[in-house]
Amino acid sequence: MDILITGGLGQVGSYLTEELSKEKKNQLTILDNFSSRIRDFAAPDDVLVVEGDILDKEIVNRLVSRNDIIIHTAAQVSVINSIEDPIKDAQNNIMGTLNLLDAARRKKIKRFIYFSSAAVYGNPKYLPIDENHPTNPMSPYGLSKLTGEKYGMIFHSLFGLPFVCLRPFNIYSQRQNPGSPYSGVISKFIERAKLDKPPIIFGDGSQTRDFVSVHDVVSMVIKCIENNSAVGEVFNVGTGIETNVKKLAFLCSDKEPEYLPPKSGDISNSYADINKARNILGYYSKYCLEDGIKDLMFSKIKR
Repeated sequence: MDILITGGLGQVGSYLTEELSKEKKNQLTILDNFSSRIRDFAAPDDVLVVEGDILDKEIVNRLVSRNDIIIHTAAQVSVINSIEDPIKDAQNNIMGTLNLLDAARRKKIKRFIYFSSAAVYGNPKYLPIDENHPTNPMSPYGLSKLTGEKYGMIFHSLFGLPFVCLRPFNIYSQRQNPGSPYSGVISKFIERAKLDKPPIIFGDGSQTRDFVSVHDVVSMVIKCIENNSAVGEVFNVGTGIETNVKKLAFLCSDKEPEYLPPKSGDISNSYADINKARNILGYYSKYCLEDGIKDLMFSKIKR
């Protein structure tokens, strides 16, 4: 298969590149602007890496025309940056996505897999959150991701584009950067533990999240490529397990956490209902959080 991965040098994209390139029948191309590339990651020699932007129609049209499967992970992913510069957020996440969709509809591709976000749900009305939960984003980032979903579904209904939408919850991996203010809480906790410092919790630690390994996310993408029943559907990508932040802190460190005032607008509780993905695709989470944290603790976090 000829596969284009946008953002293929980023956290999720790099793992997708590694896994999909193992199949010799796959020919991979990465389109990445190098803004969030993983410094310690080098794409395999047989993967074509194109430095460019999803806002560049010429590059997008050229690369999409050569590929059968589009996996769109490239995005502006910072909630804070989206609030400070909503126009730039919309340009990247809406117009960039629209460029890819428009190019893809002009070629008979086999799959267009779009990475959205659980941020589209906003403050949960009920738990666990299923795909029918109301969407009420609380930031321009969440709104731009939801808009990309809507465009994809319109292209599916109007042009028959084989579109699949994924809504990941809290992804963790060795390639999250703990030095970044936007990285996951797990990498922050582990980095402080390695410095022999206590974890910092904003609030009382009772808030809950669904922490999913990047390896489960990669598995979900492969299932969406292989299963035609995925087309035209939206899927949560999580574990279906609710973990509170205080428990997480003690999994990462033996020190008593340091507590700071809660962040404004922080959601109290969130975790995924993954029954739809299980029933349609046979997806389930293979990686338990405890084992994932042990792996991270005994490895160098790649930045």
